[in-house]
Amino acid sequence: MASIPDNSYCAAADGHPWHGPYHDEEYGFPRRSDDELFERLVLEINQAGLSWLTILKKREGMRDAYSGFSVDAVAAYGSADRARLLADARIIRNRLKVDAAIHNAGTILELRETHGSFADWLDAHHPLEKPAWVKLFKKTFRFTGGEITGEFLMSLGWLPGAHHPACPVHGRIVALGPPWTR
Repeated sequence: MASIPDNSYCAAADGHPWHGPYHDEEYGFPRRSDDELFERLVLEINQAGLSWLTILKKREGMRDAYSGFSVDAVAAYGSADRARLLADARIIRNRLKVDAAIHNAGTILELRETHGSFADWLDAHHPLEKPAWVKLFKKTFRFTGGEITGEFLMSLGWLPGAHHPACPVHGRIVALGPPWTR
């Protein structure tokens, strides 16, 4: 079997205190709950222009600031919550990213009405190639360009590529039957 390339995330994450646990237990693993999907969407949006390590380090503060990434709670946020978030040093204080999180939570509530859940909406469009996903996400959500959409879908199992085939985690994920394997 081929070895893992030194320049891959799989190699870089090995033994790293922040990347290692994320790589080994979350990245590429299929998730279905609206709140878990929303969390990953918020994290990916906030990563734009920053390192993933910055996001992993701010994740707990973001979880607290965004009501545990509860779609229902964040969708109900008003101007006082927006101001609170923009003043919270534990998170990425970017107005466009904060507004996108609140707006996208409301969009997920709309997807529940039409599809039952965010995951069911994703399933209804699967399989798509990345460019089609990007077009769909740009039409549906805020602050979702090509990299954000691609990483979101790859990190949750709708697109392949999260792990090198020689990575032991790759086999664990394939055994779970994520959407990209169907």
